[in-house]
Amino acid sequence: MRIGIALDYSGGFHDAVDRVVELEKVGIDVAVVAEAYAFDAISQLGFLAARTSTVELASGVLPLYIRTPSLLAMTAAGLDYVSGGRFNLGIGTSGPQVIEGFHGLEFDAPLGRTREAVEICRQIWRREEPLQYAGRHYQIPLPADRGTGLGKALKLINHPVRERIPISIAALGPKNVELTAEIAEGWQPAFYYPDKAHLVWGEALAAGTAKRDPGLGPLDVMVGTALAIGDDVEDRFAWIKPQLALYIGGMGARGRNFYHDLATRYGFGDAADRIQELYLAGRKREAIDALPDELVRGVSLIGPRGFIAERLAVFAESGVTTLLVRPATAEAGEAVRYVEELLQLLP
Repeated sequence: MRIGIALDYSGGFHDAVDRVVELEKVGIDVAVVAEAYAFDAISQLGFLAARTSTVELASGVLPLYIRTPSLLAMTAAGLDYVSGGRFNLGIGTSGPQVIEGFHGLEFDAPLGRTREAVEICRQIWRREEPLQYAGRHYQIPLPADRGTGLGKALKLINHPVRERIPISIAALGPKNVELTAEIAEGWQPAFYYPDKAHLVWGEALAAGTAKRDPGLGPLDVMVGTALAIGDDVEDRFAWIKPQLALYIGGMGARGRNFYHDLATRYGFGDAADRIQELYLAGRKREAIDALPDELVRGVSLIGPRGFIAERLAVFAESGVTTLLVRPATAEAGEAVRYVEELLQLLP
C-alpha cells in the first residue's frame, strides 16, 4: 500500500507545500491537491512540482465540467512536464452544488462526459494526428453548422513527457464506479468505509473490471482518510466531523446529494436524513452532533497505534492500494510524526 498526503483546498499554499517537502523526506509516495471553490488546484500543483523532486503529484479532483477535455489534457501534459513525469490527472464531475451553484453551468450527462473526456485526453497526449472527435457531448473541431466553419483540426504543439498520463476518477454512484473500473487507471472514492465498501461498490467494481483493458493494469484505489495516532487523540474526531456534516447535509439539495446517498448505502439512512434536515435549516452544530460515531470512526484512522495497525489491515483487505492521509493536527511536526508512524506500521 502506498502512502500519500491529501491537501485541503482551503489551506494556505506555502504551509501546505512546506509540509509536503518534509513528508517527501520521510518517504510518502504521492501528494494530492483538491479543488472545490477555493483557490484552483493547478497553481498549487505547479508550486509543488517546483519544490519537490520524487513524490508523485495528483489532482484530487479537477471538476471536468469547468474545463474542456482539451484544456484538461493540456494542463495535465504541462504539469507532467514541469514535474518530470510525476503527475496523475484526477478528474470528477463534482456535483450540482458546485457546478451549478458556483460556476453557473448545467450539471448534465456525467457518465457520458466523463468517458468522452478521458478518450479525448488520451488522444491528445498520443499526438498521432490532429484531434478529431465526434462524441455525443464533445465535437472537435466544432461542426461547421454549429460554428463559423473556420475551425480546423489541430494537434498539441508540445511533445508530452508521457503519452499515457495516469487518470483517476472520483466516483461514488454505482454506474460511475463501474465506468471508472472500466476506463481509468485509478479510483478516488470519498468517505471510504472499508468494512462496508464491498457491499456498496463490489458489484459495480466487478462489472467495470470485466470490461477493463488489461493494458490499464490493476485499478489503483486511492482513498483519503483523517489520521491521528496516539492514546489521547479522541479529540481529533472533532476535526473531521464538520466536513462530514457539510457533505452529507449540505453539499446538495434533498434528493441530489451524492454524499447523503453514500451514507444511506452504508446503512445510516435515518441519520443522514436527520443531518440533512438540520444542516439545511442552518442548525450546523446539531447536524455535526447527529453524526453516528460508527460512521466517523469507520472512515478515519484515529486512535492508538495498535488500533491503527488493525485498521490498516482492513483498508488493505478491502482493496485500497493508495492511502491518502490528512493529519488531524495544526502542528507541522506532529503531522510528520503521524505519517512516519503510519509508514512504520505498514506490513
